[in-house]
Amino acid sequence: MKRFRTRAVHAGQRPDPLTGAHATPVYSTSTFAYGSFERGARLFEGEEAGFIYSRIGNPTVRAFEEKMASLEGAEDAVAFSSGMAAVSALAFTLLRPGDEVVYLAPLYGGTEGFFLETLQKFGVIATDAGDVERLEARLSPATRLIYLETPTNPNLCIYDLAEVARVARAHGILSCVDNTFATPYLTRPLEFGIDLVLHSATKYLGGHGDALGGVLAGPKELIDAVRMEGLRHLGGALGAFEAFLLLRGLKTLPLRMEAHCAGALRVAEYLAKHPTVRRVHYPGLPSHPGHAVARRQMQGFGGLVSLELPSREAAGAFLNSLELFTQAVSLGDVESLATHPASTTHQLLEPALRERHGITEGLVRLSIGIEDPDDLIADLEQALERATATTLVDS
Repeated sequence: MKRFRTRAVHAGQRPDPLTGAHATPVYSTSTFAYGSFERGARLFEGEEAGFIYSRIGNPTVRAFEEKMASLEGAEDAVAFSSGMAAVSALAFTLLRPGDEVVYLAPLYGGTEGFFLETLQKFGVIATDAGDVERLEARLSPATRLIYLETPTNPNLCIYDLAEVARVARAHGILSCVDNTFATPYLTRPLEFGIDLVLHSATKYLGGHGDALGGVLAGPKELIDAVRMEGLRHLGGALGAFEAFLLLRGLKTLPLRMEAHCAGALRVAEYLAKHPTVRRVHYPGLPSHPGHAVARRQMQGFGGLVSLELPSREAAGAFLNSLELFTQAVSLGDVESLATHPASTTHQLLEPALRERHGITEGLVRLSIGIEDPDDLIADLEQALERATATTLVDS
């Protein structure tokens, strides 16, 4: 098998057979001619491979799926219009009334809200296991899926993927990891025994903040089931133009991730020494409780850094003083972004649940871009000075 950087450029893509175009064309069509009554029947029965309708499959989208399957080391992949479309398609394909999904918190607020609110309307139970040590004890005869993130959003907890996979397989339960923060360049969950891997492709895979997308990779049998039920019936299809942008972004994923990781480590080390910062969450720091596990299952520690300031007011003053960091949700762009999870990405969760997950009012999440780390640190320094002044006034 070719090495990762080579596959990031070449996997899933080949010159267009009709025109010889080197870049994968944007196949902007809703439907595909199948030529004959007989072939149409074979296509719809699944007896012959081919394209029928772009909600189910499209050549540009298929190139993206093939590239992602290659990068994750999976048999196949299926793409969606967003990460949440991928989450919902997975859940509605695999789970039935009375089933249970057990998850390891914290999760992205949209995912946890979907588990706790939407799924329960359909009779599916959602249970937070708390941590890996308590995971096995929290399973029940109804458990059909174990779900987690690596690292977690927003405070970058690290869970032992090999141990989660061991527990899941011992009980005959499917496991799925949201690998958005790490990307396949840093972590490939399937190599640790996890069954399925999911991404919000909007983030690092696209990398430029200009396309929404989601993707699920794993065994072909499971991916086919999700495509035919979760995608075909729910309809969250990725557009051809968005697939084109994601294909373009993936070609530079290894180069961008190296820059993100290097910058994030520099920023985390700086913040860890600042007197106003109460705590820094970054798995690359030896002080991080998951550092040893991260070293074992990651090839770099990622581009996200979270810091805790003394209060919501200090966090607001800090964020409003940043100049190079744009205040915005999402992450993984080449530009640095900053947000206050308690009032944005996790705002819909009950305050007590946020507190239990460690999503405090002073927590700020930084997505470190590919800018020069010295410039980012200088920006953080002047913003922290204002946050310090706010803290002194409040006290």
